[in-house]
Amino acid sequence: MKCNPNLFLAWLWILLGFVTGMVLGMFFHGEHWLGGYGSYQRRMYRLGHISFFGLGAVNLLFWLTARICSMTGPFAGAASWAFIVGAITMPLCCVVMARYPKAHLIFAVPVVSLILGGALTLALVLHEPQSAPATNTGGLAANQQQSTTNFP
Repeated sequence: MKCNPNLFLAWLWILLGFVTGMVLGMFFHGEHWLGGYGSYQRRMYRLGHISFFGLGAVNLLFWLTARICSMTGPFAGAASWAFIVGAITMPLCCVVMARYPKAHLIFAVPVVSLILGGALTLALVLHEPQSAPATNTGGLAANQQQSTTNFP
């Protein structure tokens, strides 16, 4: 079975969130580790750690939305890759910024990518075809009843 790249990345990023949390947690007790709790370097590493969870969840939500709304076509593909690029580049930018604070403009890459993915997804959701009722194509539960209410 071929796995959707957003679904794969979502669960990989959640796993990496756990792993990076474990690694950071092994040293957090040191009062002066990475310059102390409030230091710029330590904040950037924490932001990178949290971005694994947050952007993993964003990719999971995109995958679910694309399935529920039957999103296809070039705009759906562009949104998918924009979320993947944003998820991959955000923790990398955090690590680079922890070491080289003057490189702050590199944050434009993940931020612009994520904004693009969000805007394209919103446009696709707003322009969802209304002619056919939504179907349960995800197989979330074998015996799941089709809801009579529409998602907002």
